[in-house]
Amino acid sequence: MNKLSSLFALAALSAVVVAAPVRADDVKAGDLVISQAWSRATPGGAKVAGAFLTIENKGTAPDKLVAVSAEIAGKAELHEMTMDNGVMKMRPLEKGLVIEPGKTVKLAPGGYHLMLQDLKGAFKEGEKVPVTLEFEKAGKVAVSLDVQGVGAQAPGGGGGMMMKKMPDHSGMKM
Repeated sequence: MNKLSSLFALAALSAVVVAAPVRADDVKAGDLVISQAWSRATPGGAKVAGAFLTIENKGTAPDKLVAVSAEIAGKAELHEMTMDNGVMKMRPLEKGLVIEPGKTVKLAPGGYHLMLQDLKGAFKEGEKVPVTLEFEKAGKVAVSLDVQGVGAQAPGGGGGMMMKKMPDHSGMKM
């Protein structure tokens, strides 16, 4: 009976390991881990797209995201959206975005995000779009955005209650 229960425990553990999400697209650069990089499909004629990702600093010193570039965009910037007296405002982060040691920064709809402008082509659901992030310490890092559906609020099309309340700015002109 002891061997049988051990076998069941091993089978259960194997099922959990197999069911765990594979994060093959995570990118490690120095002490940083970049994950969940995604964007939305763009409607025909759209000239802008937002891009989102998570950056975790596993090191003991801060690093800073200072620039972004993408061949598919004429211009790429790091932006922040905030509410100011009931008005949603978006602005470029000209001084970059610091990722403190031991912390995770999430670029998501309605907050920090990458703004890709003057698009040279449409983003189609299921495609991967390459972008380059530039950090003060980690240097240039190539990342692929997983293109989700037009109205996606998170990777895989899901999203929390708060995110669903945020407006969709994927068709915004700059």
